Amino acid sequence: MPSRVPSLRMLRSFFTDGSLDSLGASEDARSKRHSTSDLSDVPFSAVRKEGWLHCKQILTKKGKAEDREDMLAWIKVIRENSKAEGEDPGFASQALISKKLNDYRKVSPAGTKPDSSPKGPRGLGIRAEFLKQTGTSTPRSPRQDAAVMKDESSSQKAPWGINIMKKNKKSTPRAFGVRLEDCQPAPDNKNVPLIVEACCKVVEDRGLEYMGIYRVPGNNAVVSSLQEQLNKGATEINLQDERWQDLNVISSLLKSFFRKLPEPLFTDDKYNDFIEANRIEDASERMRTLRKLIRDLPGHYYETLKFLVGHLKTIADHSEKNKMEPRNLALVFGPTLVRTSEDNMTDMVTHMPDRYKIVETLIQHSDWFFSDKEDKGEK
Repeated sequence: MPSRVPSLRMLRSFFTDGSLDSLGASEDARSKRHSTSDLSDVPFSAVRKEGWLHCKQILTKKGKAEDREDMLAWIKVIRENSKAEGEDPGFASQALISKKLNDYRKVSPAGTKPDSSPKGPRGLGIRAEFLKQTGTSTPRSPRQDAAVMKDESSSQKAPWGINIMKKNKKSTPRAFGVRLEDCQPAPDNKNVPLIVEACCKVVEDRGLEYMGIYRVPGNNAVVSSLQEQLNKGATEINLQDERWQDLNVISSLLKSFFRKLPEPLFTDDKYNDFIEANRIEDASERMRTLRKLIRDLPGHYYETLKFLVGHLKTIADHSEKNKMEPRNLALVFGPTLVRTSEDNMTDMVTHMPDRYKIVETLIQHSDWFFSDKEDKGEK
């Protein structure tokens, strides 16, 4: 057999089936002249002189390279010999070297296992070190390439997304389902929601003598349409819109607003105090206690209650035409205004008379409850 380095075709035969049956008898005879302990002393020049397959048999019988550096050296020889033969170096770096690395890992003793502790930096693998030295990148699958491209594209879009989030961070206040302090304020009173002022204005302009105002419900579809429009954050309300011409729709819209408040007008923390105050037997004490509780409400809640009760008082003053006395208005607004955010059936049944009575009392004595006049007893 010639003493030159074998072609890549012969190397491929060995690394793919891992057997020595295809080698000639002359190679078997020559390999017997060397022991496995002699391999570590074989210089690279001997590989070219004796023949690569001859030296390879010694390595195979030996079972493993001596250490990491030895393994890297043999891989380097494979690489150089492939170039010398004019073969494709890419195949050697992928097929032949992978085979040799797998054999090395299988037979590598446990004592030489690299330290995988996170306390220190982890070294590159044999394959990674060799590819780094030769300038060859590790081949990646199409799925890995797609993942890398996706990460790069997302990183490029990140600044754009952050800018959009910053621009939309301050959104326009909605009208329904938010706390009073978060609602779009009225132009004349910053503590009163715009929707409350608009609805009361429409009713007072055209519905003071409308029979059954606030008692007759409006069309649900039209009410929902107005709610959706106002929830988009409209800063102005077009009262000439056809939907604003139906008094029953507007009265239902106002009731819906207070019904959807997450924090009721009389607030959760004072609800039980209002119920107990209403049950005080002494009339004068009852009035003074209710008045004190009302004055202790937060600014937005006090101003909105004052505005609404004043509006209901105006409606009641025209009860001869609209048939909505203070008691009738209390039957409509009592359960909507005097409630808790987590109302239950027990409270609705046991506290219903109190809810009616509280609202009726406020309408009857609205001037006194929201003025600085001296205390007086209930009429």
